[in-house]
Amino acid sequence: MKIGREMQIIDCRETAGMGLGGGLAQAGTFAEAEVADVIVLSMGPTRRHITKPVCEITYGIRERNVQVSVLVLRSGIGPPPPEEFPDGFSTMGSVSSITEGEEEQMMKHKLAIIHLGDIVHHLVYKSKVFLRNVAIPAIVICQAEVDFKDFADAGVMTIEVKPKDPKTEGMIVDIVTGIIRGQTCPQYKLDEITEKVEYWLDHLPKIKKN
Repeated sequence: MKIGREMQIIDCRETAGMGLGGGLAQAGTFAEAEVADVIVLSMGPTRRHITKPVCEITYGIRERNVQVSVLVLRSGIGPPPPEEFPDGFSTMGSVSSITEGEEEQMMKHKLAIIHLGDIVHHLVYKSKVFLRNVAIPAIVICQAEVDFKDFADAGVMTIEVKPKDPKTEGMIVDIVTGIIRGQTCPQYKLDEITEKVEYWLDHLPKIKKN
């Protein structure tokens, strides 16, 4: 008979933490769960890309006894490279990308959660970059009000809307909006996320493998 919560072992972290108490994971950190169920992609710890909701979300999922790894991307900050945009969009400063090693870490897992922000033009194309070579179902969590068509228009495979010219091996199976970076995630949103995670772990779609 089990009493109380189950223990989870997390292999953490690849780089030293920073901030008060060393609690804020730096870019390049991979906190690996003992069982490769879910992986959460975090963009990086800056004033615009605060990781606070990721901590709350992973804690909420672990309370449901789901094993969760967290990957803070080495280059997750900023928009994707200009060539990803069809309209010649250009940017200054950091651009977001994913390495082959990070893709390999993603592919070990059954389900991905991608934590993004509030600029629709950025987040849909960032999702395309992250899912281009990784055949994994994904839940997008963001602040912006987006739907499956927004992603499909950018070439991202989704479970409800198929793009005219698919550009990703991975597929977005669900979306949770209204998650604001740097602010406490409301309990009803945590419940929505954890319920969707549990649902998709039980109903994983068949996805073309590399």
